Amino acid sequence: MNFIAELLDARPASHPALVAISRDGERRLWHLGELGARAGGVSGAFAARGVRRGDVVMTLVGNRVEWVLALLACWRMGAAALPCNTQLRRRDLEHRVAESNPVLCVGEEDLLSEMPSGTECMTTAEVADALDEDRPQQTPADVADLDPGDPALVVFTSGTTGEPRGAVQPVSYLGGQRAQAEHWLGAREGDLVWVTTATGWSKSARNVFLAPWLMGAAALICDQRFDPDGRLEVCEREEVGVLCQAPTEYRMLAAGGALRPLPRLRRAVSAGEALGADVLAEFRAAWGVEVADGYGQTETGHISGNLVGREVRPGSMGQALPGIEVRVAGGELQVRAASCPTFFSGYLDAEGPPDLVDGEWWATGDLVSQDGDGYLFHEGRADDIISSAGYRIGPAEVESALLEHPAVAEAAAVPAPDPERGSVVRAVVVVRDREPSDELARELQEHVKSVTAPYKFPRIVEFADELPRTASGKLRRAALR
Repeated sequence: MNFIAELLDARPASHPALVAISRDGERRLWHLGELGARAGGVSGAFAARGVRRGDVVMTLVGNRVEWVLALLACWRMGAAALPCNTQLRRRDLEHRVAESNPVLCVGEEDLLSEMPSGTECMTTAEVADALDEDRPQQTPADVADLDPGDPALVVFTSGTTGEPRGAVQPVSYLGGQRAQAEHWLGAREGDLVWVTTATGWSKSARNVFLAPWLMGAAALICDQRFDPDGRLEVCEREEVGVLCQAPTEYRMLAAGGALRPLPRLRRAVSAGEALGADVLAEFRAAWGVEVADGYGQTETGHISGNLVGREVRPGSMGQALPGIEVRVAGGELQVRAASCPTFFSGYLDAEGPPDLVDGEWWATGDLVSQDGDGYLFHEGRADDIISSAGYRIGPAEVESALLEHPAVAEAAAVPAPDPERGSVVRAVVVVRDREPSDELARELQEHVKSVTAPYKFPRIVEFADELPRTASGKLRRAALR
């Protein structure tokens, strides 16, 4: 079988599939048959550059059609796609290249300058050339006959004590999105669905276009920075029916004071952290819909949500999706791996399958409570992961970047509450050969932005004479929090 080939053939070639809005505002509608044909052309270009079944192809592309075509081409020919966030810097990319050994990286010209030397690259301009019918065309690669366990996707997830780890999702992950697409995202035939997340996250790979297409809906991608007025204007003009945004984006829309009715909007969802009852009330009054929170991980895919047709409970990440078994053990949410159709195969840096509690249950690291109706409420993390504006940030990544600065002797990163982002990164630094100052704090912030993805930079920098540690020397982040 080849899931993507079957999905693209499931409806007429003229079926509307994708509305793409470029950075300069140009709009184009793509039909399903056209995307399938173009993905075939891209697969031929990939094959000509040495990509074979089982190889890894990186992408360093924003919300553009080239990103969609690259993923489709990978899944058509049996390669594993590794989408990367466009904010990643050289050290982030070096780590991903070392772990995944990609055969090719498809990227925007200005972003590829951050790629380490020795990696074969293909620019978006070269992708366009490969699709230009006035130029010689490569023969499309054969459609691969894939097994459900073959690798399809690699997404790096932040760790608490070291570098991000590459989680491998199998081919079965693609079709396994149907449950959340129907019961949480709530897409329907004829809808236009806008999932605003940036490329490079597991939610983008599964929800930007895959989940809408599974339900017969079309997807919207927009390669523009967030602007409250612009977001509402696009929703109105394009008649968006389902909107999925990060909690921070909902908060910023509400804070802007420009909320107005969106007559065609019938479903709004969010994931990453709970929205407050006051924010939810503003959207209920303006749009007449409840914003339905949900929950998932890179390793598990989507797990729970305030489901279609059921009560939305403020502050809750909802109930488990149909068929998925969860339990709360010692306050921690655990998922029965065998019940989860989107469970990952393992990490790139580990041999064998994922470690499971009692041989069956995946420990999420998220602390939750559960009411009598099965609604889950997030209470925190069992580890030190920082969740900020929808980004999951490993403190070790921030600390490592800070320690590269010559004025830093020791550093620790912890979350600090923030009304807009939920949390922000707070760094506590012990300096060497410099006096603590506001100027040094700003210098350290700019340094972190320059060596790693800017979303990781500490918005709060504080100085201390020493950091709290255990008797064995382990950093006590809980004391800093």
